[in-house]
Amino acid sequence: QVQLVESGGGLVQAGDSRRLSCAASGLTFGTGAMGWFRQAPGKEREFVAVIRRSIDHTYYAESVEGRFTISRDNAKNTVYLQMNSLKPEDTAVYYCAARVTFAVATMTESARYNYWGQGTQVTVSS
Repeated sequence: QVQLVESGGGLVQAGDSRRLSCAASGLTFGTGAMGWFRQAPGKEREFVAVIRRSIDHTYYAESVEGRFTISRDNAKNTVYLQMNSLKPEDTAVYYCAARVTFAVATMTESARYNYWGQGTQVTVSS
């Protein structure tokens, strides 16, 4: 049984940094990818970043490119999202997600991800 557990959320001020973690268990596939999505109140869930499990290819939403960095530690089965220069518009619940297969064409589609964490709230005050 796959389980994803996020941590690291909280209240920060604009311009601050924060690192989110996603501890995964039960993942046995060597392919696929791990990603981060977020959902702000009244908005749809949106893609933030993704990293492939077997090679260090990463992709980002335009809104976070240059400010956020996704990384993974396979030995710990953990994925991180380093968030720098946070803005009030980054306020959202952040979700970790895993998918068994990967395709660039569908990397932003939440329906393509097979497993989800419970989410962690990040609030950025101005």
